Amino acid sequence: MSRSLRAELLGWLLLPLAAVVAFNGWSLHRDATRTADLITDRTLLASARVIAEQVKEADGRIESMIPPSALEMFASPDRDKVIYRVLSPSGELIAGFPDVVEPPMRPRGLEPAYYEGQFRTQAMRAVALAQPVISKVDGGNALVIVATTLHGRDRLVDEIWLTSLRDQLVLVGIAALLTLFGLRRGLAPLLRLRNELRSRNPESLKALDRGGVQSELRPMIDALNHALERVQAYIALQRRFVADASHQLRTPLAVLKTQVAMARRDDDPQMRGEALAAIEGGVDGMGRLVNQLLTLARAEPGGAALRKEALDFGEVARSATESLAGIAFDRAIDLSFDGAPEPLSVVGHVTLLRELVVNLVENALRHIPRHGAVSVRLAREGGQVLLAVEDNGPGIAAADRERVFERFHRLAPSTIEGTGLGLAIVKEIVAAHDGAILLMETQPPPGLRVEVRLPAAAPEPPPG
Repeated sequence: MSRSLRAELLGWLLLPLAAVVAFNGWSLHRDATRTADLITDRTLLASARVIAEQVKEADGRIESMIPPSALEMFASPDRDKVIYRVLSPSGELIAGFPDVVEPPMRPRGLEPAYYEGQFRTQAMRAVALAQPVISKVDGGNALVIVATTLHGRDRLVDEIWLTSLRDQLVLVGIAALLTLFGLRRGLAPLLRLRNELRSRNPESLKALDRGGVQSELRPMIDALNHALERVQAYIALQRRFVADASHQLRTPLAVLKTQVAMARRDDDPQMRGEALAAIEGGVDGMGRLVNQLLTLARAEPGGAALRKEALDFGEVARSATESLAGIAFDRAIDLSFDGAPEPLSVVGHVTLLRELVVNLVENALRHIPRHGAVSVRLAREGGQVLLAVEDNGPGIAAADRERVFERFHRLAPSTIEGTGLGLAIVKEIVAAHDGAILLMETQPPPGLRVEVRLPAAAPEPPPG
């Protein structure tokens, strides 16, 4: 089920606002009821006081004249019924309706008592007021009760409440429209980005423009651009690998095809055997070339993600050097290894680090004369691990020391078979491990010294 960001934002803005409006509606109704009750109570009290002023003794009897003004106060379109009841201090009905409900508690002193009740099935609101009467016969406080039906009061409550509620609903509607407009304007850069991604050529890896978008969206644009850069790097790596492989395999394949054709035409078993041996050598060379190309592709930036782990580089270097003892023996070369007394811990990819050592040592073994010497030394220097491979061969001129790291570059004249990828692979592996490599002349010359420095891993905390 798809989710709409605009709908979610609008919901999170309007739902709390609707809850506030509902609470305000309840609060407004309560306040409107209080206001209408206050107006009704003041009208009842004014009417009761007008009637109470007319309670007096005449000819030995307590009487009360009901002025028309006391009842005209309640004149309204609602035609509310107004009833009253006046009792003498002794409780005798002086005027009014005998069935008007008296208050639950008689008023204390001169303070009025407000209450609600029923009068002939109709809801009423009433006020009871005590009026002192000076009389020798029936002295004390007369009780004046004035009540009215609640039609006008209810209409007043509805007018106050509904008017305020209507105004709030209008404000909410305007706020919703403004919010929707604001969301449309605010989401416009995101929608433009969506449309741009939908309409762009699938082969286009051009970076997205981060201008004109809000600061909250720029990290997303940067992340997308970074992802596009990585895709570009992968594609470039793939294309370069294909180009390198096709460039280097084209000639050996053509030679193999020629050798196969010659072996087919030659009936001499000896010549056919030599052709088959040459074919086998060519296949071995191509196998090594393919392996080196794959190693180079893995070590390059943008290649397959390296799964690095803490390892003892001294053991990796020792094992790699020992694997080349056969080549050293065949060429009568003195191959020595000088390791460190303590473990040399680095964080890296064990296969690539082994390939690094193999390429450096094998290059030295193949490029020096017979009966030469190659030494491999490891040491810790500060926060780095040093690998030094030194030989007493012809060395490399200073002008060529940077070019030897280029792919397929071989020093001329060269009679040694090779692909020209060994030092290029070493350089990429060193870079993938945040290290550094340096070529220098031995002392005394001639000879070549290759130094590789890798960051040493932090020592593990003691157990416990």
